[in-house]
Amino acid sequence: MKWSEICIHTTQEAVEAITNILHEAGSSGVVIEDPLDLVKDWPQEFSEVYDLNPSDYPEEGVNIKAYLPVNSFLGETVEEIKQSINNLFVYDIDLGDNTITISEVNEEEWATAWKKYYKPVRLTDHITITPTWEEYKPQFEGEKIIELDPGMAFGTGTHPTTVLCIQALEKYLKDSDHVLDVGTGTGVLSIAAAKLGVESVLAVDLDEVAVKSAKINVKLNHVQDKVSVKQNNLADGIDRQYDIVVANLLAEIVIRLAEDAYDKLTNGGILISSGIIKQKELEVRQCLEKVGFTLVEVIEQEDWVALIAKKGED
Repeated sequence: MKWSEICIHTTQEAVEAITNILHEAGSSGVVIEDPLDLVKDWPQEFSEVYDLNPSDYPEEGVNIKAYLPVNSFLGETVEEIKQSINNLFVYDIDLGDNTITISEVNEEEWATAWKKYYKPVRLTDHITITPTWEEYKPQFEGEKIIELDPGMAFGTGTHPTTVLCIQALEKYLKDSDHVLDVGTGTGVLSIAAAKLGVESVLAVDLDEVAVKSAKINVKLNHVQDKVSVKQNNLADGIDRQYDIVVANLLAEIVIRLAEDAYDKLTNGGILISSGIIKQKELEVRQCLEKVGFTLVEVIEQEDWVALIAKKGED
């Protein structure tokens, strides 16, 4: 089978939204070429797996690549992708150059092109993420390893917004907690919460393919006794309360979720929200405070922030 590689040159801010668009268009995996990866201070113990070639990366901005089968309606699919990306202007997302190029690759090239970018990564003091095709042995006692197959959906668990959420989960989770993971994607945050010892997790996502991917990854990591996954639009219709709500979403979606998240939390419960570019931190913060949250902490990585907010106790 022949495959078409679609490459979008854009900004770091637009990565999450465009990746989602490509996923919904039928891509089974994406490659994100971010030149910041070339200068990132990776943990020393993993330095050998980050032998990155600068020629694979743009000089500025970010390349997002996806692979679509060459078929009779490829042209229509590409046009729908272009239109959906252009529609992101409505959400005040900086798209940068927003240039799109198309090239053809054969099946063998497609099968290996995106996998070479994903290697084991130690995200926090306790958690390491490794793709399923990499052999990885624990490096220290108590290390919690999450195996992930990002080819089923989008996201490898190593984006700064995901890392910020996992760092916050490590800090604020208690063993007795019940967690709601809104927009779970590949399920990485739910799996992390389960491995950190919480009582239960409900993981929800609107996209059917993401839900299937999360279920596969939950079973792969042997946490199905703690993590339930279902298709759902944000927190709509969920009729119980949780100790922690984690939402790694776009800033605009966090704003839309804020009031519902407040209602779904127990008194004293914690909202961990990420996917927020620094320029939109104030807007999200003001929204959270307006619905009743008290801001507890702001943590940052690169151009991204996570806001940790608490529901006031009566």
